[in-house]
Amino acid sequence: MRAAVEDEGAQSIRVVVADDQRLVRESIAALLDLQEGIAVVGTAADGREAVEAAVETGADLVLMDVRMPGGDGIAATRALRERRPECLVVMLTTFDDQDSIVEAMRAGARGYLLKDRPSQDLADAIRTACTGVVQFDPAAAASLTAALAPARAEPQLPDRLSDREVDVLRLLGAGATNREIAARLYLSEGTVKNHVSRILARLGLRDRTQAAIYARDRGLR
Repeated sequence: MRAAVEDEGAQSIRVVVADDQRLVRESIAALLDLQEGIAVVGTAADGREAVEAAVETGADLVLMDVRMPGGDGIAATRALRERRPECLVVMLTTFDDQDSIVEAMRAGARGYLLKDRPSQDLADAIRTACTGVVQFDPAAAASLTAALAPARAEPQLPDRLSDREVDVLRLLGAGATNREIAARLYLSEGTVKNHVSRILARLGLRDRTQAAIYARDRGLR
């Protein structure tokens, strides 16, 4: 594994890879360790090991499988948020069911990705997550939307938001990035960022993860 600091002195994103399948976690770790600006500082075979590795190495982010014997990823995410809240968690899994996605986000995960994406896309997702953008795999977002649609009544629209801000909030709930929101609503990315900031302030939310959960809980889709 590379050192966490590049030769030029630039700080790399320190990553722990947690997966119960040895071949999978070692392959992901090896591929990520080749990516610029990313340093894999540890691996773990279950949730408990992931938490300990993140604490011991001072990791910036854990790529966490959802279901692992000896300590599942969702419980580990909760534990890590208590012990090192500054360490981000992005779920990397084969499961795109509604319950797993919702529970992971409630536990504090900053993204939900499926394992069938190329290593470069995964590296980009890690970098983006570290900028504060919640990452949803399109298949996971579609699965969640489809699962929620039949059971939802009329959306409970927050009266503190403008119609445009509600539109942005809906897309946040679907896991869209600022660029995707801008394209869908024909806005500039700067305008979208301003809308997101106002949404968080007016609703008293901490970050985009809480905004996504807020939107889901109120049937915004």
